[in-house]
Amino acid sequence: MNFSSLNYQDIKELSVHGRYIRRSQLQSVINRNSIQNKVSQLGNSVRNSPIHKVTLGSGKIKILMWSQMHGNETTTTKAVLDLINYLNKTNELVNQILSSVTLTIVPVLNPDGAVDYTRENANKVDLNRDAIELSQPESRILRVLYNEIKPDYCFNLHDQRTIFNVGSLEKPATLSFLAPAHDIQRNVSASRGQSMKIIVAIHKALSSIIPDQIGRYDDAFNPNCVGDAFQLLGTPTILFEAGHFPDDYQREQTREFIFYSLITAISVIAQRKIEGYSLDTYFDIPENNKRYYDVLILNANLINKKYDHNIGILYKEILNEEIIIFNPFIEATGELKDSFGHKYLDCKDQNDLNFLKSDRKLHKLLF
Repeated sequence: MNFSSLNYQDIKELSVHGRYIRRSQLQSVINRNSIQNKVSQLGNSVRNSPIHKVTLGSGKIKILMWSQMHGNETTTTKAVLDLINYLNKTNELVNQILSSVTLTIVPVLNPDGAVDYTRENANKVDLNRDAIELSQPESRILRVLYNEIKPDYCFNLHDQRTIFNVGSLEKPATLSFLAPAHDIQRNVSASRGQSMKIIVAIHKALSSIIPDQIGRYDDAFNPNCVGDAFQLLGTPTILFEAGHFPDDYQREQTREFIFYSLITAISVIAQRKIEGYSLDTYFDIPENNKRYYDVLILNANLINKKYDHNIGILYKEILNEEIIIFNPFIEATGELKDSFGHKYLDCKDQNDLNFLKSDRKLHKLLF
């Protein structure tokens, strides 16, 4: 697919930017005349916030996707809003998609967690570990919707942390995908095979623009996870994970890549091209590893003898007046062999040392 022909900058939903999405921003988008008659309310969250779906297209193939099951994972929500913008345009690909596919999109499944910028819902429950008990209203809303529309495919949309690299490479896992297992042996059922082939299609398309930055997520079976549960029910399900791109802590570049991934997957389904992709190629996609720190400080013992060799620093995301603040904390010290840094600072280098001393947060943390 030629992504440049999509004119992403003309598609991007400019009213939503950064890591935090305000409820009013989302409401403004779904209240627009262009999609207003395609929006309906599914129910309410723990705190009685509305949960909406957007339905696009009239085709026989049914795709269900949901974002922000974890309230602090906003990148895919931004990409979903971009997708809605694109599908409200008129061109050959859009017409083909909308005539072949009916898309049901839940932009934010966990609105309370979205407001608080937390993984869990208002009852402190991880909705992605509630597939069996269905103890939460948000979990039940998703399951009722699944039972009602009986989707042919499901897209489970998430963010992942900055710690992930691809295989053994010093490359961030900007995108990761998973065809969830449907049993503890991780066998390849018919539905899982379909998921794998769609991921192969995405990997092939996106590798042309982010080579070696696409990973495969761990496939350990957990029936409490929604993706595993839907795969177990026989619905091809794909986990999308939006990860880190260099210097993109606001996840705006990754947002674009997720949009391309969604369009690729939907197009392959709409054009019935899934069988043109090899199942075996799925296992050639490198698995994720956890080797990255946000900042890797080398020779830290030179600034303070209490440190042993190197320091691995990660950022904690803190919500402060609807702005996400990135606060550094020390995750590990030592030789930290085979570790990578999104940013390297070497205490042997005077310029790096001056930076450490001048950066208010790092200085307070280290000195």
